[in-house]
Amino acid sequence: MSDAMAHDDFQACADLVQRADPDRFLATMAAPPAARDLLFALYAANVEIARAPWLTQEEMIAELRLQWWRDAIEEIGKGGVVRRHEVVTALALTMRPEDAVLLDQLCDARRWDIYKDPFEDVADFERYIQLTSANLFVVAVNGLGGGDEQVVRDLGHAAGLANFLRAIPALVAAKRVPLLDGRPEAVQALAEAGLDRLTRARRRRGDIHRDAAPALLGGWLAGPVLRRAAKTPEAVLDDTLMPSEAQRRLSLMWRSVSGRW
Repeated sequence: MSDAMAHDDFQACADLVQRADPDRFLATMAAPPAARDLLFALYAANVEIARAPWLTQEEMIAELRLQWWRDAIEEIGKGGVVRRHEVVTALALTMRPEDAVLLDQLCDARRWDIYKDPFEDVADFERYIQLTSANLFVVAVNGLGGGDEQVVRDLGHAAGLANFLRAIPALVAAKRVPLLDGRPEAVQALAEAGLDRLTRARRRRGDIHRDAAPALLGGWLAGPVLRRAAKTPEAVLDDTLMPSEAQRRLSLMWRSVSGRW
C-alpha cells in the first residue's frame, strides 16, 4: 500500500470518529501524534461495530453486519491477506494481530444491541460492559506500550458504564430494557461501584507504560458522568448526565497536560 493511500485511510478514520464519537475524537487529538493512528483506526472500527445493530430493523441483516466485522477482524488476527476497507486496512496496519480476539469478543457482545431481551443478570450486564468498553481500552494500551490489564479493565469498565448510562434515554426510546433495576437507589449503587473502579485504576497509574497512558484519556468523562448519576440518579432518564462543553474541554486539557488520566 502506498503512503498516500495509508494516509487517506487514517484521515478517513479520524473524520469518522470526529462525526460519530466526538468525545473520543477530542481525547485522541489530546494524545501525542505518535499514538493517533492506532487510536483513530481502533475508534473508527468501534463506531462501525457499535452502529451495525442499529442500521436495520431486520435481526438477520444486523447479525450479518456484525459477522462481516468478525470475519475482517479474524483476517487481521491471522496476519495474512486482509480485505480492502479504509477502516479495516488502517486497523490492520496498527493493531497487534494477537489482540484481534478482544475485538471479536466486542463484536459478539454487541449482538445484545440487536434484540430487545434484557440482560440475564448482573454478571451478564458486567460482561457486556467489559467486552464492549474495557476490551477496547486493552487493545489500545497493548498497542501503545502495554500496562497492567486489571488497571485498564477497571478504567474501561467505569468509562463503559458512564457511556451506557448516557445512552439510557435512547435505549428506552428504542424499546430496550437497559437496566436490571431502574430504581434510583439501584442506579446510584451502580454509579458508585463504577466510581470505585475508577478510583482503583487511578491509584495505579504507574502500572501503565508512559507511552500507553494517552489511550486511557478516552475515559476522561467517566468521573463527571458517574458522580452526577450517583448524586442525581434520575438524570439517567432525562439526558442530563454530561458536564458542560467548557467543563469537558477544561477537564480533558488538564488530564492531557498532567498525564493524570
